[in-house]
Amino acid sequence: MTYIRMSDGHELFVRSYEPATTCRGHVHILHGMAEHSGRYDKFARFLQQQGYYVTLHDHRGHGQTAARNGKYGYFGAEAGFHRVVIDAHEVIEAVRKGKNLPQVQLIGHSMGSFIARRYVQRYQVATVILIGTGEGTLLHKAGQIIPALSAVKDEPNPLLDKLSFGSFNRTVSKPATDYDWLCANPQAVQQYIADEQCGFIATTQFYADIMEGIVLVSTPSQIAHIPKTLPILIISGSEDPVGAMTKGVFAVAEQFNKAGVENVCTYIVEGKRHEILNEVNYLTTYHVILRWLQEHE
Repeated sequence: MTYIRMSDGHELFVRSYEPATTCRGHVHILHGMAEHSGRYDKFARFLQQQGYYVTLHDHRGHGQTAARNGKYGYFGAEAGFHRVVIDAHEVIEAVRKGKNLPQVQLIGHSMGSFIARRYVQRYQVATVILIGTGEGTLLHKAGQIIPALSAVKDEPNPLLDKLSFGSFNRTVSKPATDYDWLCANPQAVQQYIADEQCGFIATTQFYADIMEGIVLVSTPSQIAHIPKTLPILIISGSEDPVGAMTKGVFAVAEQFNKAGVENVCTYIVEGKRHEILNEVNYLTTYHVILRWLQEHE
């Protein structure tokens, strides 16, 4: 674990997992909104044991990065989504420096999946895996959200939080907590709730940045920049509200197909919700991802 300074001076917290044996690949993971890279420790160690060099970082406004230099739920004063995409590239370049590694296999979860979708529009990777992605509920609710954007930009915005995520728990029958939509595994939900670096309310500017990012990555002219031969795996729970219960997941796959991307695979984990890496049957999902990575090395 270390901090890496970005080109604009901001320091990002980075985790690295080097395999004990010969390295068969480099996987970089982009975490989701209102969480941090530490929540992927179990998954990273699993891939490490399979011979992968695994790296992750806490985005601006998240985890140890926010604790060191920043504010939770805030990318920056302007162009925040663009900046976190650049961050991902600069971190990847830094952790690979001086190492003879295969090309990067990128994994993005939720917000991280939108960052990953922009990343592959701008930079080259060997493969990309999108977990818990969708068309973007925030985008669909932009008409409701826009009036609230006149608030103080760098302060938490409970209204936007409610408008954006308030409906997600309605997909769960008799939820025990506000976060049951995340996972059908009660233990994982309680761990999220108990984690002081999870579940915070993001700032007004953050929501503006994310909406801008969702619009950008969904624009046909930008999707057209994705290499036609790039292997893409889209994997989601069948009961994930971010993916509109698979409707949004298949819509994203269709966007790629229309752009001429030749190798798009969609995998649905039946009966599971947003955080498929934390469900009770997480090992099954781990192995699905592992097999796909190995097939595309």
